[in-house]
Amino acid sequence: MTKAEIISKVADNTGIDKVLVSVTLESFFVEVKEALAGDDNVYVRGFGSFIVKTRKAKKARNISVGATVMVPEHQVPAFKPAKEFVEQIKHK
Repeated sequence: MTKAEIISKVADNTGIDKVLVSVTLESFFVEVKEALAGDDNVYVRGFGSFIVKTRKAKKARNISVGATVMVPEHQVPAFKPAKEFVEQIKHK
């Protein structure tokens, strides 16, 4: 499902104009990204958590030249679904 499809479905289900739904959804995404960039997690009860995980430094191989390189410790965004969400998917 694409963002445009989500906007259409939300607009159809709520009766709210697609433009307003689009602005609201974009604002939500901006807030989530800003929170994660500021090392804050975002918790949406019943849906899940947007979190920042730290990946440890590791050795990797550049297969094009056969060299070993070190990948430094870095942070990546992640999503952890809520228990209800996981159960709903399991029993569909």
